[in-house]
Amino acid sequence: MRAAIFNGPRDIAVGERPDPVILQPTDAVVRVSLACVCGSDLWYYRGLSPHTPDGIGHEFVGVVEAVGSAVGTVREGDLVIAPFAFSDGTCPHCLAGYHTACVQGGFFGGNGIDGGQGERVRVPLADGTLVAVPAGAYDDATMRSLLTLSDVMGTGHHALMLASAKAGDTVAVVGDGAVGLSAVLAARRLGAGRIIALSRNPARQALAREFGATDIVAERGDAAVEAVLALTDGVGVDAAAECVGTGESLATALGIARPGSMVGMVGVPHGAEVPVGKLFAKNKGIKAGGAPVRAYLPALLEDVLAGRLNPGRVFDFETDLEHIADGYAAMDERRAIKSLVRFG
Repeated sequence: MRAAIFNGPRDIAVGERPDPVILQPTDAVVRVSLACVCGSDLWYYRGLSPHTPDGIGHEFVGVVEAVGSAVGTVREGDLVIAPFAFSDGTCPHCLAGYHTACVQGGFFGGNGIDGGQGERVRVPLADGTLVAVPAGAYDDATMRSLLTLSDVMGTGHHALMLASAKAGDTVAVVGDGAVGLSAVLAARRLGAGRIIALSRNPARQALAREFGATDIVAERGDAAVEAVLALTDGVGVDAAAECVGTGESLATALGIARPGSMVGMVGVPHGAEVPVGKLFAKNKGIKAGGAPVRAYLPALLEDVLAGRLNPGRVFDFETDLEHIADGYAAMDERRAIKSLVRFG
């Protein structure tokens, strides 16, 4: 099969990889329909994180081509969404809602696990991982939104869950990538009373507004903190979503969070350190981690299919597998929020 392969920093190629087959009775093989490039992929693309030189990508939707003898929740021909982490759904961590910590689980892309940026994927622990979409004819807009449920929409929602956001709250979102914009949409879905989006990009500011942002702050660093405090009469926000992962973005999120509140950090950490003394002084907290997308998928899927949620609008660049390197470059250069990869 054809698949994207990471050869080193800024070197994404497309080549032949072995066709996946059923190795365990709990496996499924999925033929990919749509995939995408994640902001977290840019860390290894830029040479800032290590990555094995093999299959890449962790977000995809597709059609089941084969199932192992022990698989019972999906069958051949089903349209399915694959969370970026596979999990059994039955271990204590999964039952507690933290599928990304599954004792048998792992992540797609790298370390010998098929990546989502290829024509087919072997999905381990298929019963606990894959979510079947009800049979039907779905338009392109819906398919795009279904793809976001594999990661970014669930991750944006997770940021708010970590921050203990609730209806009526004033929420701030630090980061205007696909996850940050999804967090804005998630805040509206939760009924936040005010949503402050931090963004310097006019196109992303406009989409944040359409997703539900009531205020836009274009400043960065200390100036951003001052601007948000000015908007909130010096109090700060009830919940802050950190959707970047850098030291500056975490400092901003902590600076705008009111005393007694939480920062939900879902940006993959790079150079971010926790200032315990500052947290102690203001009774603030940080809760951080990769989103257990599988836990959120059923409810988010219901909202997408009902037309109440349209996160697929974060895709503003489209390509095919053979030109996937263009999708990486577009995101790296901030010419795109998120790159969609369409398979024939």
